[in-house]
Amino acid sequence: MPDTLHAPDDAEHRHKPTWTSFENATREDFLAVMDYEDAYNAALPDRILEAIKSLDEAWTPYPVNRYQHSLQAATRAYEDGADEEIIVAALVHDTGDILSPYNHGELAAAMMKPYVSERCYWILKHHCVFQGYYYNHHLGGDRNARDKYRDSPFWEDCRYFCHEYDQCAFDPDYPTKPLEFFEPMLRKLLSKGEGHMELNETAED
Repeated sequence: MPDTLHAPDDAEHRHKPTWTSFENATREDFLAVMDYEDAYNAALPDRILEAIKSLDEAWTPYPVNRYQHSLQAATRAYEDGADEEIIVAALVHDTGDILSPYNHGELAAAMMKPYVSERCYWILKHHCVFQGYYYNHHLGGDRNARDKYRDSPFWEDCRYFCHEYDQCAFDPDYPTKPLEFFEPMLRKLLSKGEGHMELNETAED
């Protein structure tokens, strides 16, 4: 499905917006917007798959490029018997590099938040600082920065994710599964979303 939506066949007979700001839009206006967004958001798996493919660089200083790294991390999670959401997390964990290279963990986490558990979200959000254990000290940083999160119930899960799936997934000889293998898992996970998360917020939260 393309990213840009063509006007539906009955577009001329549909509700036409007359509002110029949210505060003067009606319920009917917002329902029309939701119909549009439902159609657009149905293609989210395709956009994420394209984002993963865009990591397939021709040259890299790593032993494998970030596309191959993502596939290898997901393969390692799969071979380890991880939950499907963790396998998908391993697959998408570096997609944030495309738009937020210096804070890619939080971007990947935000992208997946409506679809995954709090544990999986936390792992994605914090995996960068946990990965820093392996290189911060070479670059003037604190390799033990991850320890400030010791009180989190997900600390060990994130340490395990990084040690077993992420930091080691640069082996050119590792038998890595193709993207097509993981695509059904990604589509299945993204079909379980909660929709607009702001609709679940209340003044009492």
